[in-house]
Amino acid sequence: MARVLHMRILGIETSCDETAAAVVEGRCGAFGRVLSNVVSSQVEIHKKYGGVVPEVAAREHVLNILPVVNEALIKAGAMIKKSPNSAACGKQGAKEKDVQIDAIAVTIGPGLVTSLIVGIETAKVLSYAWNIPAVAVNHIEGHIYANYISENSKFQIPNKSKIQNIQFPALILTVSGGHTMLVLMRGHGKYKTIGETRDDAAGEAFDKAAAMMKIGYPGGPVISTYAGKFQIQNSKSISLPRPMINSGDYDFSFSGLKTALLYELKNDKNYKKRIPEYCYEFQQAVIDVLIAKTVKAAKEYKVKTVMLSGGVSANVELRKQMAEAVKSRVPNSKFQIPNLKYTTDNAAMIAAAGYFKAARKKFTPWQKLKVDCDAEL
Repeated sequence: MARVLHMRILGIETSCDETAAAVVEGRCGAFGRVLSNVVSSQVEIHKKYGGVVPEVAAREHVLNILPVVNEALIKAGAMIKKSPNSAACGKQGAKEKDVQIDAIAVTIGPGLVTSLIVGIETAKVLSYAWNIPAVAVNHIEGHIYANYISENSKFQIPNKSKIQNIQFPALILTVSGGHTMLVLMRGHGKYKTIGETRDDAAGEAFDKAAAMMKIGYPGGPVISTYAGKFQIQNSKSISLPRPMINSGDYDFSFSGLKTALLYELKNDKNYKKRIPEYCYEFQQAVIDVLIAKTVKAAKEYKVKTVMLSGGVSANVELRKQMAEAVKSRVPNSKFQIPNLKYTTDNAAMIAAAGYFKAARKKFTPWQKLKVDCDAEL
């Protein structure tokens, strides 16, 4: 890795329904830190639809992106002075001398095309106006690098391949609303996807399960809350399948689990009285599959680190049970989880990933920044 003494990265994230901007600062061989992390959430807007409406999300991004970027720059102290035309993206754009930013990292995909366009076009304009380089970041890569940000919003710049408890090769289980995949990471920028979902992602399955039970949105947190109310020592009578748990590969499938839940609910006239048990069993079915596949892959590839990432990695039971499984079944591997505030979509993780790419001179000319909805690592 090229030695970079000091860099400030502006991160922009608009892959789904969160408009986010952040500024991180890094010094090679020392500690980096998150200077600001601003997120404008659309959860309340989409809650009434039971899911994200792409057109609505895109319009909200257009309204929010400039205020969010401005706030992130101001909180980070990256805006040197303010004048009528020195806002982050005012009528004439900010002047280069008005900001202390060395590069702009932006999510290019995967995600919703209309949402991604807003963030990418903003990054292109700022890169041109400020005459600073841009870094194209894969959304999944951003989630991976959330593991490099500690609880006190600091991250350690790599010396060779070791960072905090992270050593290569590493195995990352990414679980979110749009993705469920296992990624083998042999070094910074060196990824291999060894398994992914064949249909619904785990987060999407939680959302749809919650919708079936009419208990709220987003589904992951509400199902986790209800599951916590169920005491397994009581009479547990609901049993759901663990899809593909013994398939022999590292792929996932959760559509059948949703169908099984649907039939259970249809055949239970009093299911509303047993919501905690249904939530407990559904959540545990997902966790059992995720752990089984992750442990099997960790053993096969002899990884030194196992990491969680993505919105579903905030699930308390998943974090707890995965930690126990890695400790007991893969004792030679360290277990790393991101701080809760960096599990869901945010720009600090994009900026952190962007720092590591910028340190390797992996820049993208602003003219070549473009949406890649199905971007692969």
